[in-house]
Amino acid sequence: MIEFKNWAARALVSAVAAIGLTGAAHAWEPTKPVEFVVPAGTGGGADQMARFIQGIVAKNKLMEQPLVVVNKSGGAGAEGFLELKGAKGNPHKIIITLSNLFTTPLATGVPFNWRDLTPGAMLALDQFVLWVNADAPYKSAKEYIDDIKAKPASTFKMAGTGSKQEDQIITAMIDKATGKKMIYVPFKGGGDVAVQLVGGHVNSTVNNPIEAEAHWRGGKLRPLCIMDTEKLTYTEKVTDTQSWADIPTCKSAGVPIEYLMLRGIFLAPGVTQEQVDFYVNLFKKVRETPEWADFMKKGAFKQTFMSGKEFADWVGKTEAMHYGLMKDAGFLAK
Repeated sequence: MIEFKNWAARALVSAVAAIGLTGAAHAWEPTKPVEFVVPAGTGGGADQMARFIQGIVAKNKLMEQPLVVVNKSGGAGAEGFLELKGAKGNPHKIIITLSNLFTTPLATGVPFNWRDLTPGAMLALDQFVLWVNADAPYKSAKEYIDDIKAKPASTFKMAGTGSKQEDQIITAMIDKATGKKMIYVPFKGGGDVAVQLVGGHVNSTVNNPIEAEAHWRGGKLRPLCIMDTEKLTYTEKVTDTQSWADIPTCKSAGVPIEYLMLRGIFLAPGVTQEQVDFYVNLFKKVRETPEWADFMKKGAFKQTFMSGKEFADWVGKTEAMHYGLMKDAGFLAK
């Protein structure tokens, strides 16, 4: 009888183990290619990050199916957001977000809100830098701001991505700080914006670091200040004389402007928690790779990760902040 009990106990343990293994084997994962939507143009920060993630996932075989990056930038990104909103219950579509997650519905009245999607994870926070052409006479943000103040309104041109989005919001903040309005010139993506400054067609930009890093490294652009509460910590030299850590904060340079941008992942509405968990875990694996560490350093990102309720709460607070900024700038939809 004792022998039978021992056998039964061993059998029960084996059965439980088998169930566990079966459950693990059948945990949800994509069964076809995953469309990775970028609600912005090619060459910008969101596009670069999405394509870099696509490469990391493929190189490290982090999932069986491929990520397929698709740019849907129409209507200041509304095209991409509305597509995902309409893909209810489809776990094979995900979207990388930037500030147009908030600015596009607030500025246009398009029938979309971030709550229409399923929050996935915050990958990082992106910085904004005030850039001028390397041939410009300004060696500091104060020199540039003082010149704006000294010249008639509309003397200076600021290029940025889209209209009534983060770049124009920051431009409006600079206008307020200087008391002089600049001419804002919108382009489709951050890559185009940086090229305009390199070509001398505008006076300045507020490109994300990753969008302008190659031009800075090549001696074409000059960073004046960073729009964060503290300086960056990346000390490796980008040029012969400067690292990201050498760029002063705009506040310390007399320009009291602070702004960070979300780089996050959202899923379609109506997906299961198991499907959300798959992607959260996938992006945790991405963040553990040495390639990601190099990408974060090159793009001078603030490495903050969130998921679940913490992430949703952060998004809600950031939406409220954008409402206030856009109301002050007169950018809210009528």
